[in-house]
Amino acid sequence: MAVRRGALLVIVLIFLAMAASCSGLIVLSLFVTEAPSVPANATLYLPIRAPFPEVEASDLVSQFVARPATLRQTIEAIQKAKADPRVKALVITPSMDGGLWAQVQEIRQALEDYRTSGKTVTAYLEAAGSQEYYLSSVADRIVLMPGGQLDLTGLATYELFFRGSLDKLGVRPDLLHIGDYKTFSNTFTEKSFTKAHLEMTQSLNRDQYDELVRAVAAGRKRSVEEVRKLIDEGPFLADQAKQAGLVDAVAYADQLDDDKPIAGTQRLEAATYSRVSVSLGTPAAGARIALLYATGAIASGTSSFDGSGVIGSDTFGSWLRKVRIDPTVRAVVVRIDSPGGSAIASEAIWRELMLTREKLPLIVSMGDVAASGGYYIAAPAHVIVAEPGTITGSIGVVTGKFVLDGTMEKLGIGTGSVADGKNAEIYSPFRPFTPPERARIEEQLHATYELFLSRVVEGRKSTRDKIDAVAQGRVWTGHQALERGLVDEIGGLERALQIAKDKAKLPITQVVELSVYPQARGFFDVLFDPLGTGSSSRLEAILPRADARAIEAAASTLRLYRRGEPLMIMPNVFVR
Repeated sequence: MAVRRGALLVIVLIFLAMAASCSGLIVLSLFVTEAPSVPANATLYLPIRAPFPEVEASDLVSQFVARPATLRQTIEAIQKAKADPRVKALVITPSMDGGLWAQVQEIRQALEDYRTSGKTVTAYLEAAGSQEYYLSSVADRIVLMPGGQLDLTGLATYELFFRGSLDKLGVRPDLLHIGDYKTFSNTFTEKSFTKAHLEMTQSLNRDQYDELVRAVAAGRKRSVEEVRKLIDEGPFLADQAKQAGLVDAVAYADQLDDDKPIAGTQRLEAATYSRVSVSLGTPAAGARIALLYATGAIASGTSSFDGSGVIGSDTFGSWLRKVRIDPTVRAVVVRIDSPGGSAIASEAIWRELMLTREKLPLIVSMGDVAASGGYYIAAPAHVIVAEPGTITGSIGVVTGKFVLDGTMEKLGIGTGSVADGKNAEIYSPFRPFTPPERARIEEQLHATYELFLSRVVEGRKSTRDKIDAVAQGRVWTGHQALERGLVDEIGGLERALQIAKDKAKLPITQVVELSVYPQARGFFDVLFDPLGTGSSSRLEAILPRADARAIEAAASTLRLYRRGEPLMIMPNVFVR
């Protein structure tokens, strides 16, 4: 074993030497490589690939491969192009891959702001669905490739129900929930929609559809009735889309060069432009806003920054404690994109946020999803900002277990147990809850729900009855949540930052430096701390546990399902 460990150490030392040599070359190249130049008469070509990551992955692999642009990086590119006199026009090429709506709406708002500069936006589509067209409708000109198709047919929501499959496998979901609309457990206990589940889903789908119609009508200067009629006639081939006035031209990408105002300009790629600095104003001296990303499922312990998306209460709490003692931080913005998770971890984060709001203005910006535990941690904010299509609310609780005795019997596996204590087997996977056990679990579940309500009542300065009426586990769009007092404004992260500046009494027009968490991590940070836990283990201690750490990273979300832990989480919903 000692020989094996010694060999491993030699191999790693060689690797480190090579990495150090390579990093030295990289550092040297940073000094000798000039920033790319921007033509004096440029058109920026900006691919828009949603859903966007909210934060950059910082695992070991991501140090060596190209990373997709984050949402904020894409918006910053649009803002730079607006302020840069060398950029005369913008061409966007949208392509969506099953994302939700809030991020797309945030990009659309950035493009609307860009157009206030008098510069034009051209949208080029090879093929487009509802989301691509929603975004493109803000453009001055929409061009569709010959042979392409405009799949503008409305919106449909799809959900999966696994009860039938679980029955075949002999698995009995023994799950409990508070709220008729708390549908996470329905995924496993039902074979189709319940009445409340269907009512909520229809409401969400209709609100998103109405927003699509409104945006297209505004962008294409058509009436809402005309747009509804056109949608009912879809999908469209390229020539049909042009005849219907949904696109302005049918052409190939290379033919865009002949269109005004692109004609006579030089093409500027987004990857090149991302390395160009453009001044957006004079930074405020000695004043910063802390921007904390709460992205992923909420769990106790440490966060994961390897792309698996876990918000650890310990990690997030440590960020807030750093922010509170930083004399340069004047306000805090928390960007939430989370379906929730552990009720216990959500409460721990809530407490740190309450301590923070006593010292600093606290603003929440909601992304695609800020529901259940994601809404729990939004409750302390002085102001909550959401997009019309944000999925939020879901104020409810679910818990339980999956009983596997039928599965074991099908597989011919015998089971047995030994227990001391009346309720020692309350979470046994081989039998359902007894009536007294179920009563005990329901009592705890109601207590957790009442705690959730009290947190929202306090944060929203409302009453229990008013909050309970919009709670019951029900999910709302951002637009619906605004009408019901669960959020304060419609907008994206930029709007939240503006509010933070205002609350901090900083000039709205002045640029404020952001202190972003999670902070960027270098190669050696990732090598010695691959999960981003903040621990500083010795290399000799890490090596023997490399496989265990990889398994832990891959299975990090399983921490949500600790024995008996109540969850505040919503199911996956597919809206297309």
